[in-house]
Amino acid sequence: MVGKYKVITLCGSTRFKDAFMETQKRLTLEGNIVISVGLFGHSGDDEVWTDGTKEMLDDMHRAKIDMADEIFVINVGGYIGSSTRSEIEYAKATGKLIRYLEDTI
Repeated sequence: MVGKYKVITLCGSTRFKDAFMETQKRLTLEGNIVISVGLFGHSGDDEVWTDGTKEMLDDMHRAKIDMADEIFVINVGGYIGSSTRSEIEYAKATGKLIRYLEDTI
């Protein structure tokens, strides 16, 4: 497994903190470099909601997508909110591979 590592950015609602942590661990053990969110606003990190912080974090997450080879969407129960939908569209526009935790088709 030592060698060139694929870079994967996790996207999804921060209400699914446990799924983020489990997925990060699994993908890392599979030999990937995993980039995740820095704060979980919907799971208790209230700093997200201070003036200007959410906008900064959204912009930062697009930069994380730019650094990645692909994104991995944490879509527990098929849920994809508006922020995540925007990130998926951004990833598509920049030619990134998109994978999902749950197949919703």
